[in-house]
Amino acid sequence: MSDVVTPDNPTVEARDLSRWFGQKVAVSEVTCGFGPGVTGLLGPNGAGKTTLLRMLTGLVRPSAGTVTILGVDPRAKADVYRNVALVPEDEHVPGFLTAQEFVQFNATLQRLGDPAGAAARALDIVDLTDVAGRDLSTFSKGMRQRAKVASALVHDPDVLFLDEPLNGTDPVQRAHLIKLFVDLGAQGKTVIVSSHVLGEVERMADRVVAMVDGRLAGVGTITALRNAMSDIPRKLRIECDQPRVLAGTLIGRAYVGGVEVEDSALNVDVLDSDVFGRELASIAVGGGVRLVSVEPRDESLESTFRYLVGGR
Repeated sequence: MSDVVTPDNPTVEARDLSRWFGQKVAVSEVTCGFGPGVTGLLGPNGAGKTTLLRMLTGLVRPSAGTVTILGVDPRAKADVYRNVALVPEDEHVPGFLTAQEFVQFNATLQRLGDPAGAAARALDIVDLTDVAGRDLSTFSKGMRQRAKVASALVHDPDVLFLDEPLNGTDPVQRAHLIKLFVDLGAQGKTVIVSSHVLGEVERMADRVVAMVDGRLAGVGTITALRNAMSDIPRKLRIECDQPRVLAGTLIGRAYVGGVEVEDSALNVDVLDSDVFGRELASIAVGGGVRLVSVEPRDESLESTFRYLVGGR
């Protein structure tokens, strides 16, 4: 999958990136890039994604390898942070500050001309205007998450790192934030979302970087990752008017690994999807079978990730 590891003109890039803590290797020789749009950074607990995120943002020094953001090393040229923001997973926020004060403080640190106005606009984006005067200590976890997002957006960064940004949010809040992140990606922002909630990442990410045991397990679009796993049968569900007749014509063909018949459909394990796609229509016509639909059963991010991690 080397052709999809790094996008054209990446805004964030890691080269042979490693980090170890004593004898523990947290990240090992990771090379990947991130460009405009939303990219999901996925991995089970202990996969190394948080350490990778901290190295990408310059919070942790790599043991080996290099990181660039917008073409520069963030640890060498701090000015790049005027175009970068991070929403950390950590829950630590100053509870004695109001939401307005919290976001405005970051606007002041960014030396914006109108910090109060910028803070008000950012809070409006995350739908916290009505509670902007309340102390953060009175907020629910989901509301604190949105306040952190507002603080990150206050200076309109080009690159946004998000570490589990949907933690604690209710369904309405999640839908609102997902739409916000998708819209930011569509505007040309680079949005990198670290998450373990596959379904939510699938709703917002154009691209996925999957990690297991500190190494890359796969990089690319969900479709590209699944297509690259040519040694794993593709699972298709075919609805038709005569599933048993169609099953009988498919069994025994070299590119079919297995067939399971249901009432009005059959599930097929396909070993060569290109040949299967070319021949299915003629097979159906020859057997007098009317096809209703052909749909993949394993194109979701969850099933693709399960293949990548090998059941871990």
